[in-house]
Amino acid sequence: MSENIMKQIAEIEAEMARTQKNKATNYHLGTLKAKLAKLRSELINGPGGKSAGSKDAARGFDVTKSGDTRIGLVGFPSVGKSTLLTTLTGTRSEAAAYEFTTLTCIPGTMKYKGARIQVLDLPGIIEGAAEGKGRGRQVISTARTCNLILIVLDAAKPLTHKKIIEAELFSFGIRINQSYPNVKIVKKENGGIGYQEMVPQTKGMNSEVCRMVLKEYKISCAEVILREDVTVDQFIDVIEGNRAYIPVLYVFNKIDSLTIEELDILDQMPNYVPISSQHQWNLEELMESIWDKCNMLRIYTKPKGQIPDYDEPVILHSEGNPTVEEFCNRIHRSLIDQFSHAWVWGRSAKHQPQRCGKEHRLMDEDVVQIVKKAG
Repeated sequence: MSENIMKQIAEIEAEMARTQKNKATNYHLGTLKAKLAKLRSELINGPGGKSAGSKDAARGFDVTKSGDTRIGLVGFPSVGKSTLLTTLTGTRSEAAAYEFTTLTCIPGTMKYKGARIQVLDLPGIIEGAAEGKGRGRQVISTARTCNLILIVLDAAKPLTHKKIIEAELFSFGIRINQSYPNVKIVKKENGGIGYQEMVPQTKGMNSEVCRMVLKEYKISCAEVILREDVTVDQFIDVIEGNRAYIPVLYVFNKIDSLTIEELDILDQMPNYVPISSQHQWNLEELMESIWDKCNMLRIYTKPKGQIPDYDEPVILHSEGNPTVEEFCNRIHRSLIDQFSHAWVWGRSAKHQPQRCGKEHRLMDEDVVQIVKKAG
């Protein structure tokens, strides 16, 4: 079954490579991309794609999520992931000069700025991992549960490793350093396809491509609203509805083997941190980059009549500034029902302290005292 799907995928990829990209071939390429996405979904999830649950018991490593955030170390075998885990967390992970030393997922926990961060040392992945080679499916399934992925690369080896890992993660439905496309698709009982563009589309999307892709997914009646300029691939991702949007940092390990000139070339890459886990070089910058990428903020609690608890902050994840309500929900779901108001000290307060409602937006290192309703 999987061999047949692989053959179909190879045929479609070959046809896409042969097809010239221009306005006339847009519709054809859109249809091919939709067929390719459906086949890949079927290959990963079994017949029926996303709707069919997988009966594969080895669908990921069984590691209990703990701490405030979870990061996964993904990379080729023998690039220094185990040494990095030991350096960051103190957890012993078998490290040796031969490949495939780590055969299962090894978790460790480190503390930074009061946050407990769980680090997963995942086995090395190889080309074809998304199809199941070398326990690749288990590795990438576990990577999907992480708040941040660190792609660990050997600085002495070419950047082709980076391209291969990106392609494997993409095949498995992980979209790295992207946000969810601002596209709304509402299925309806009748009325055909309604198509609206709120912004001009310059990346290949139009009403005809939209209809052909939806036809491939057997959707004949739906309302489609594009609120940003998207590619056909992004539109297909929204239809599939099972993509994981995860931030990624590229960690170039073993920089002690590089010259200054080579480091200057690598320095032009975005989202990259050069380190040497063996010599413990530049680990502070790595930790700061992890903190920024995970959008973590520290909020300190203050019981009435006592000093704030600066040792155990409440860690919130937010691209914008989180509200007092989000802070309450992080402590306990039932707290917001008893909420009366909050006293806030810090950068978000206009004066110290400020009486605030649940909509007030907090900033890093604010101090919050929750006042419950009387009775």
